[in-house]
Amino acid sequence: MSLAGKTLFITGASRGIGLAIGLRAARDGANVAIAAKTAEPHPKLAGTIYTAAEEIERAGGKALPLVVDVRDEAMVKDALDQTAARFGGIDIVVNNASAIQLTPAVDTDMRRFDLMHQINTRGTFVVSKWAIPHLEKAANPHILMISPPLDMKEKWFARHTAYTMAKFGMSLVVLGLAGELRPKGIAVNALWPRTVIATAAVKNLLGGDAMMRASRKPEIMADAAYAIVHKPAREFTGRFLIDDTFLAENGVTDFDQYRVDPTQKLAPDFFVPDDFLPPQGVSFEAVAR
Repeated sequence: MSLAGKTLFITGASRGIGLAIGLRAARDGANVAIAAKTAEPHPKLAGTIYTAAEEIERAGGKALPLVVDVRDEAMVKDALDQTAARFGGIDIVVNNASAIQLTPAVDTDMRRFDLMHQINTRGTFVVSKWAIPHLEKAANPHILMISPPLDMKEKWFARHTAYTMAKFGMSLVVLGLAGELRPKGIAVNALWPRTVIATAAVKNLLGGDAMMRASRKPEIMADAAYAIVHKPAREFTGRFLIDDTFLAENGVTDFDQYRVDPTQKLAPDFFVPDDFLPPQGVSFEAVAR
């Protein structure tokens, strides 16, 4: 498998899971468009589109840093057009950009409600919509959403209805576009982590350093995404995949390599259905050292 010469357009790729996916592709010599808002250093969030571009180049890829707010349709279309013009087309789109606020309804400011829906659901739709004309020209085109299975259980909504609606909105785009684009041979799939992933959002919003130590590294999502976009687009579409289960199905056996701190019990992520069991032999328990 190789992504040499392939072009990826990744939203929210200045850090975290988006950057990890870009770096995995860059090791093959891929072209990576880093579509994100962070052009200037943030006091609490490491990385900008320019530092991400430097990492992509050092890893062996070609980078195109683009200031993109996925809420701005014209900006999105222009960024996709710039990417196709620079690299001769687009093969893969990863909708990773997302906003989160885990509050009950009474504590949810409507501006934050709007922000989550504009970035998560609407942003994913807009990026996908304007990517289609470019992907139609690719040999094995993929759209990948970093979004969860559509497990419509009350427990996922009860504590943070606004966020769950916005995140499931991304998955509804998967469900619809998979059917719409199947005749065109464009694959549309979703990927979601079984455990919390060590990102800036987790550190700043979900429990600080203690939660980071109970997380897996973004590389597990990057390796899973890498395997997904190598699948034949005309055959592998409309799937809602969990990172470790999918990797196990594709030959990965060592999941301890992805732990931030093997001595800590892993923290489960939201939205993983109860019947989506871990691969055989994979445990959340701490690994004895």
